[in-house]
Amino acid sequence: MISNKYQVSDERGYIDIQDHAIIGNLHTAAVISIDASVESYCIPNFDSPSVFARVLDKNKVDLHRLNAFCDETNTVTPRVVILASRHRFPSTLSKHTSQVRMSYPPTNSRFLSEQGVVSVTGDELSPAYERVMFADPDSLDFLPRKKGAPRSKKANHPLQNWLVRRVEVIRGQVPVRMECAPAFNYARDEHTMEIVSDESISPLEQPQDKVVFKSKCLNLDLRYVVETNLDRQPPDHAGKAAPACSVFFKELDLRPQGHKGLSTYCDFTMGEGNIVTFILRDVPSSESNQSDILKAGALAEKARSRGDDRDAVLRGAAALRPVDDPLLTIQLAAQLLQETNDYWTSWIGKSTYKGLWREAVHRSALALKLLTFEPTGAIVASPTFSLPEFIGGTRNWDYRASWIRDASFTLYALIRLGFTDEATAYMDFIYKRLEEKNPDGSLQIMYTIHGTKDLEEVELDHLEGHKGSRPVRIGNGAADHLQLYSKVMMWVAIDRGIRLSEKRSLPCPRRNEWYQARDTLYEEIMNKGYNKELGFFAQSYEDQDVLDASLLVMPLVFFSPPTEPRFLSTLKHILKTPEKGGLTANGLVFRYDTNKTQDGVGGEEGEDSQSGEGNAEGSINQINNAGAFSLTTLWAVEALGRAGHYEPGLLDQAVSMFEDFLGFGNHCGLFSEEISAAGEGLGNAVQGFTHVTLISAAYNLSRNLGHY
Repeated sequence: MISNKYQVSDERGYIDIQDHAIIGNLHTAAVISIDASVESYCIPNFDSPSVFARVLDKNKVDLHRLNAFCDETNTVTPRVVILASRHRFPSTLSKHTSQVRMSYPPTNSRFLSEQGVVSVTGDELSPAYERVMFADPDSLDFLPRKKGAPRSKKANHPLQNWLVRRVEVIRGQVPVRMECAPAFNYARDEHTMEIVSDESISPLEQPQDKVVFKSKCLNLDLRYVVETNLDRQPPDHAGKAAPACSVFFKELDLRPQGHKGLSTYCDFTMGEGNIVTFILRDVPSSESNQSDILKAGALAEKARSRGDDRDAVLRGAAALRPVDDPLLTIQLAAQLLQETNDYWTSWIGKSTYKGLWREAVHRSALALKLLTFEPTGAIVASPTFSLPEFIGGTRNWDYRASWIRDASFTLYALIRLGFTDEATAYMDFIYKRLEEKNPDGSLQIMYTIHGTKDLEEVELDHLEGHKGSRPVRIGNGAADHLQLYSKVMMWVAIDRGIRLSEKRSLPCPRRNEWYQARDTLYEEIMNKGYNKELGFFAQSYEDQDVLDASLLVMPLVFFSPPTEPRFLSTLKHILKTPEKGGLTANGLVFRYDTNKTQDGVGGEEGEDSQSGEGNAEGSINQINNAGAFSLTTLWAVEALGRAGHYEPGLLDQAVSMFEDFLGFGNHCGLFSEEISAAGEGLGNAVQGFTHVTLISAAYNLSRNLGHY
C-alpha cells in the first residue's frame, strides 16, 4: 500500500516507510522515496557509513533529490504542482518515478502536471543510475551492474560506486531543481564543497562544472550529461526542437539546519525531449592526470580540423583515461542503463517458477537477490537500519548483517525458484566461518557481510530517528547472544539432524537416542503445550493463556499435519479478531497480544501510555499499536493453504487472505517487516524474511490449487 499524492509545495516532513523503493548492485543499496529523493545510501557496502540518511533525520542527514517544484535536497523536483506516480520495469530492479518512486535495480518515477510530465530513472549498476522525467517528468534510478560479471572482488565493475539519476521530460516544459546535500559518516563528519571544472566530459562538448565533496574518509563528485531525445515522442510531437537545457551548480548552505558542510543545487528548465543524467560517485583513485587531459584536448582539436569522425575522436580521447574514470558521455550513460537492465532481466529469466502470482514471486526473488553481498556470498537480513517497528518507539535495529538462520531460509526460497549460484556462494561464506569457529566449536548467530564478528552496537544520539523514533542504532548487540529457540524448533533441529544423516548416509552412532529425544519432545509439546480449556497451543508451558502466531509454523516445518485437530483449532483461534480473543485484524496477523506478554528484547512493542491494562479494550489497543508481522500473516496463509488441500473451504480462505496481503505491498511489490492497523509500513525494509515467506506461500498455494 502506498500514499497516492504528495504536494511538493508543502513543507516536506518524513515520507512513510512504505513509500520508498530500493535499488542495489549486490554491494550496497539506496532507498528512493516516492517523490524522487535518495533518502538512504551507504558507500561502498551495505554496512558502510551513510552519506544520505534523511529517512532517519529530516534536518541533519540530507539526500540527493530531483524535483520539479524546487524543494528539499538531493532531489529532482518539478517546480509546479504535481501528482506523483511510480512504476517498475517488470523484470528488473530499476525504479521509475513520475513524482513517485520505484525500487530495485532500476526504478522509475513520474511527475505529472498540466504543464507536462517528467520521468526520473535511477538504478545501481556498477554505479547507481536514476532516471527522472518531468513536465510529464519521468525518473529512473539504478545502481549499475554488468551482465555476466563473476562473483569476485577483482571482477568488480570499475564504476561500481556510481549513483545514476536520469531525468527526462516526456511532455511540455517544466522548471526542475536538483539538490545534493551529503552528510558523511552518519552525519558525524565535516566536509568541504567546491564547484570546479569537469575534466571528465568529452573534449567535443562545451566546458561545464562538477561538484566535489571531500570528507575525512570519503570524497564524492557530482557530474551530469545533457542530451535530447525526440525520437520517442508521439507523432504530434515528433520533430519539435527541445528548448535549450542549461545546468549550473550553485552553493546551498544548510549548515543552520545542522549540516556539517556546504551543499549544492541547480535550477533549470527542461523541455520535451530534454534528458539530464546526474552521476554521484566516489572520486576514483586514478583520476586522469593533467597531461593526459591536455593531450586529449589537443588530439580532439586536431581531429576536428581534419574533419575526422566524431566517434573516432571520442574513442581516441577515451583511450587516454583510466578504466575507473572514463569520459562521461551520452553513450556511457545509455550503456550503464542497458547493462543494468540486461543483468537483472537475465537473472530473473532463469526462474523455473510456473505457479500463480508470478509477478509477486519474481519481485520477491529480485528483492532477495538484492540482499546478497557479492564479494563474500553473505546475505543481509535487510539493507536498511534503525527503521522503527513502532513510530515513536525504541525498537530500531540495524539489520545490515548476515544471520545464518535468515540466510538459510533465503537460499531455500531461491533454490525453489531455480537459483542455485547464491547457495554455492553462501556455502563458501559458511565454510570460511567454520574455519574460524568459536573456542567451543560453535558459530555465531550472525556475522558481518565480510565474515567478521565485530558488530558493536552504537547509538547515534545526534539523529532524531524516523518520525522521532529514537535511538538510531548501528551495529547489532545480539551478535554474541545465545539464540533461544522454541520447543517446536528444538524438535525441528533434532529431526533435521536425523534426516540429514539418513539422506546423506552420514554416520550417526547414537541414532536411536536421537529418535527417542525427538519423539519424547513431540509428546511433551502435544501434552504440555496445548490448552484443552481454551482450545489452542499456548506460547509456552507456563503462559497457557497466551496465543502466539509463531505456532503457525508447525505444519510448515512438518511438526504436525495441517489438519491435526489441535493445530486447526489453534489456527482458527488466531484468525479471530482481537475483540474475540484472536490475533487477526484487517486480514493481518499480529504475533501476540503485547498486553499479555513481551519478547524480552527491550522497548515495549506497541508502546502506549493508555494501554488499558487488564481489560479487553486494552488488549485491542496494544495489538493495534504494535503492528502486524508480515511474516506471521504469510504463515497463516500457508497453513490455511496446506489445510485447504483437505478442506477446500480453507483453501479459498487462504487465497483471499493472500491476495489481500499483496495489496499492502508498495509500488515496487516490496513489503516491510510489519504493517500497522492503518496500513503503514513499519520496521526495516526490504525485509528478507517477509519475501521468503511470500514465495513459500505462493508456491504452496499454487501447488494445492493444481497450478504447479
